[in-house]
Amino acid sequence: MQPRLNLDALVVGAGPAGSACAQALARAGLSVQLVDQHTFPRDKVCGDGLIPDAHAALKRLGVYEQVMAQARRAGHVACVSPAGVRVEVPGTLAVLPRKVLDDILCQAAQAAGAEFVAPVRFVAPVREAGRVVGALLQQGEVKWEQRARWVVLATGAAVPALVAADHCERRAPSGVALRGYVHCPAMVGRITQLEVVWHKRLRGGYGWIFPEPDGVFNIGAGLAEGYQPGATKAMNLRQLLDAFCEVYPPARELMQQGRVVGEFKGAPLRCSLEGARWTEPGLLITGEAAGSTYAFTGEGIGKAMETGLLAAEVMAQFKDKPLAEADAAIAQHYEAALTALRPRFKLYERANEVNRYPFLMNWLFRRANASPRLLKRMSGVLEETSNPGNLFSLRGAFKLLTLMR
Repeated sequence: MQPRLNLDALVVGAGPAGSACAQALARAGLSVQLVDQHTFPRDKVCGDGLIPDAHAALKRLGVYEQVMAQARRAGHVACVSPAGVRVEVPGTLAVLPRKVLDDILCQAAQAAGAEFVAPVRFVAPVREAGRVVGALLQQGEVKWEQRARWVVLATGAAVPALVAADHCERRAPSGVALRGYVHCPAMVGRITQLEVVWHKRLRGGYGWIFPEPDGVFNIGAGLAEGYQPGATKAMNLRQLLDAFCEVYPPARELMQQGRVVGEFKGAPLRCSLEGARWTEPGLLITGEAAGSTYAFTGEGIGKAMETGLLAAEVMAQFKDKPLAEADAAIAQHYEAALTALRPRFKLYERANEVNRYPFLMNWLFRRANASPRLLKRMSGVLEETSNPGNLFSLRGAFKLLTLMR
C-alpha cells in the first residue's frame, strides 16, 4: 500500500461517525482518506434502532430515503416495566442492520470524494514537534506512515486505538450488550414495534426485541448502569439474555420458534461523552470513541453521526487558516460543541436511576397509559424535546407527582 501525498484528512473508522465525517469533509473540498480494519459490508454489534436524531442526521447526509427504503419502519417503542405494565410510546423509528446501514454511509462518503481503504489497522499516531501529522497504518504484515494535515479517530467503543493514541481516560466501558438475529416469520404480525423490557431478573439492565426487514428480529440484552468488568462473574450477558427469555414470553417464543442467524455477539458501550480526551493538535476523537452513546437508552447511531459532522464542520471552517491558528481554533470550537451537548447526555445518565427503583417505572407507565400529556412527554424523550431526568428519576417523579395534584 502506497501512502497518499498531500492528504488533508485521514479518518480512521468507517462506522456512522467516521463515514459522516469523511463525507462532510469531502463535500467541503478536502482530500480525505477513510480507512477501516474491516472490508465492507461488515457486521456490527448493535440494536440497529434508528430514533429521531438518527433520522435527522441521515437527512443531512442525503441518504435518508435510501436507508428508509430498506429499513423496517415503526411508529412506537413498547416499553414494559418490571411489573409487566406496557406503554406504547409514539416516535419516528426504524430498524436496519448495521451491516446495511454502515455500508450505505461508507458508500456515500466515497461518492462525495473520500477514498476508502480496507482492511487497514490503525497502529498509532505519528507526531512531530508536538503535533499529530499522520498515522502509522498496517495491512497484513506491511506498515506505512500516512501523512495528513489532520487525523480523526472514529474507532468506536473498543479502546486499543484510544490507548495507542494516548487519549484513553477510562478503559472500562459504560455498559455492555449482547445481541443476535433470529429469523421467525411466525412472529412478524405479533412483534411490530420496538420492544424494550425491564424486569427484576434483569437487574441493572434490560432486554429488547426490534423487528428487522424480511422476518428477522434483533434480540438482545444489556447492562447499562455502573458496569464493571468483574460484574460479569455474577451475571454474564448470556445469562442475562436467558433470563430475558424466561420472563418475557415473546422473547421465549421467538427463540423457540425461530432460527438463529449467525451467532450472538457482545460489545461494549461508551456513554455520556466521557472516557477520552477529544483533541490535540492535528487529532480529533469523535463518535463512540468520544462517548457518543446515550446512557439509559443505549442509543448511539444518531449521536455518532452528529459528532462526526461536528468534527468535519470545524475542520472545514478553518481549513484555509495557517496550521497553528487552525489547530487552536478547531480544538476550541470542537470541544465547545461537544461540551454544549454534555448536559443532554447527563440527563440520560440521570435517567439511569430508574434501574435502581423498579416501582418508579411501574408507577410512571401506569400513569402514562392514563395520561396523554405524560405519554407525550415520554415521546419527547425519544424526540429529545423532553428532559428524561424529569421522568425517569426519583426527583423528577416527585416533581411530576406534585404537578399532577
